[in-house]
Amino acid sequence: MRLRDLVQPGRILVVALGVAMLTTGCRSHRAADAKSGPEQIYAKAQKAIRSSSYAEAVKQLEALQSRFPFSEPARQAQLDLIYAYYKNHEVEPAVDAADTFIRENPTNPRVDYAYYMKGLVYFERQSNWLERKFRVDLSQRPPVNAKKSFDAFQQLIEKFPHSQYVGDAQQRMVFLRNRLADFELHVALYYMRRGAYVGALNRAKYCVENYDGSPAVKGSLRVMIAAYYSLNMVDLAKNVELVYADNYPGPLADLEPKKHWYQRIF
Repeated sequence: MRLRDLVQPGRILVVALGVAMLTTGCRSHRAADAKSGPEQIYAKAQKAIRSSSYAEAVKQLEALQSRFPFSEPARQAQLDLIYAYYKNHEVEPAVDAADTFIRENPTNPRVDYAYYMKGLVYFERQSNWLERKFRVDLSQRPPVNAKKSFDAFQQLIEKFPHSQYVGDAQQRMVFLRNRLADFELHVALYYMRRGAYVGALNRAKYCVENYDGSPAVKGSLRVMIAAYYSLNMVDLAKNVELVYADNYPGPLADLEPKKHWYQRIF
């Protein structure tokens, strides 16, 4: 008999023992997790949030709501889950969680937070990091998320005017309002280039009437002047010119805004 024949069974025994210990450890770990109460799971989720481990926080909070849906920690976790989804870049789950909380807890003293987070999720969904880095002009993109964000913030302010989140929401709404106005002007200019003067006039008028005070109003008034002249409505064009002169003294500038370098390339 060779020496290696005597050693080989020993190796097999060591490996087998290692596997058995690992399996036992995994089972004990799973068993401990299974025995964890709602307070323990909630504590783990809070620890994960504090350490910015948002995927783990989502996992723990979802487990808490699944296993102990009627516990006090599960009710507390509803708002934490909105935040964890948001920080983990899970847009739809975050919005769904906010809508669920608003629907199921209309009198909760913290329901204003759900409205605020819903607006914040849509607000940051408008552009990706690359577009922000190169300062891409978003005025040519349909502002679907901007409108949803604006509506959520508006509901927050109307329903909870004394909420601690109102100040931040109002500042964001100013930006969103200008964003919505910019898109209306972009569409109006598009119609002007195509010779669709009635369409251009309607979009420009909508911008002036609904977004008074935004920078896009100046361009919208100029579109109205040009559209009226193109439609041979001289009297109406001169009336708008008077409004323009009262609000923006000085010579009339070009309608088309200057393009960024990336717009000229593409």
